[in-house]
Amino acid sequence: MQDHPLSLLGNRTVYRQDYAPEILEAFDNKHPENDFRVTLHCPEFTSLCPVTGQPDFAAIRIDYIPDARMVESKSLKLYLFSFRNHGAFHEDCINIIMKDLIRLMDPRYIEVTGRFTPRGGISIHPCALYGRPGTKYAKLAEERLLSGHISGAGSAGS
Repeated sequence: MQDHPLSLLGNRTVYRQDYAPEILEAFDNKHPENDFRVTLHCPEFTSLCPVTGQPDFAAIRIDYIPDARMVESKSLKLYLFSFRNHGAFHEDCINIIMKDLIRLMDPRYIEVTGRFTPRGGISIHPCALYGRPGTKYAKLAEERLLSGHISGAGSAGS
């Protein structure tokens, strides 16, 4: 008998071959009164170029300050894997991931950064940020975006 509402954790893994946001699962934050940051690093992200169909590779970093709900890591892994055959530009992937996680968790703050490997001599590092409107987290997102000091961004050598 399961003592948690998660359906993927502890069960046989089935890898989806299509974009599958419905696979994401969340669990209750046991410390919603605290501000704390959760960082998830996913170094093996792949998607397809929507024009050429060639694979794109990236490390995805997700930083968030949860409220009542948190993303379950196995469901996140399977969700990110579902991009493998999904055709989308780098910037689109990052924004889709952020929006899906906002819908799932309604976090106080979230930052999703992709460090895509070079293609044609150019690497792309998009970052999407969100802070809950009308709160200090919205101000944090705006400051981080405008400052240019975002997670995973930096010089080509970093």
